[in-house]
Amino acid sequence: MLQSLLNGSLSKLDLITILLRVPCILIALTVHEISHGYAAYKLGDPTAKALGRLDLNPLKHLDPFGTLCLLLFGFGWAKPVPINPLHFKRMKRDTAITAAAGPLSNFLLGFFGALLSRLIAVLSGSDFWSILIRVSLFSDVVFTDILFLFFYIFSLLNFGLALFNLIPIPPLDGSRILFAFLPTNAYFAVMKYERFIMIGMLVLLWSGLVDVPLGNAIDFLYSLGYNVFYLFPAA
Repeated sequence: MLQSLLNGSLSKLDLITILLRVPCILIALTVHEISHGYAAYKLGDPTAKALGRLDLNPLKHLDPFGTLCLLLFGFGWAKPVPINPLHFKRMKRDTAITAAAGPLSNFLLGFFGALLSRLIAVLSGSDFWSILIRVSLFSDVVFTDILFLFFYIFSLLNFGLALFNLIPIPPLDGSRILFAFLPTNAYFAVMKYERFIMIGMLVLLWSGLVDVPLGNAIDFLYSLGYNVFYLFPAA
C-alpha cells in the first residue's frame, strides 16, 4: 500500500517516510533478535546472552544489507542471533520455537501499530486516506498526522519483517522452523546449498517478483489490525 502511494501521486511522502522508517526499523530488528535470544535462553541455551545479544542497543543486531532492504523494500533481516542447539532438551522443537519467536514478536508489534494508528485517526477526527493526503500535500498537517504515519509505517515494517523471515529458505527463520518437520539428513542436505539459495533469494528480491505477494499480505494484515478493533469505529 505504502509503496504504491510513493510511486504515484503521493510521492511527496518520500522524505518523511524515509525519516520515519529509521526508528521503526531499529525497534523492529532489535525486538526481533532479542526475542530469538530470549527464547533460546529460556529453553536452556545461554549463547546469545553470553555474547551480549540480549541488548537493546540496535547496533548489535543490524545486518547492513538486510537493514538496507528493509529500508528500501519494507522487508529484510537482521544479524542472526547465535544459538547452540546442543543446549536444547529437544533440539528440533526448541530450534523451531527459537526461530519462530522473532517473527511472532514482529506480528505482535505490527498489530500494536495498526491499533494505535486507528486510535489516533479516531481521536483526531480523521480517517486513513484524508491523513495520507494531507501529509502528501503538506497541507494543514498536524502532529497527529505524523504520529499516525509513524505507526502506520511501524506496522507495515513489522509485518514485512515477520512475513519475509518466515519464508522457508536458509538463512531465514522459516528454514529453521522447517527443521522441525524434515528428517535431519534432508535438512542438512538442503543447508549445504544455503549460500546459493541466499543468492537466488536476493536476485528475486531485486527483481521485484516478491513485492506483489508480500505487499498484498502486508496490506491484508494491516487492514485486519486496523479494522478489527471495532471499539474504535472509523470517524
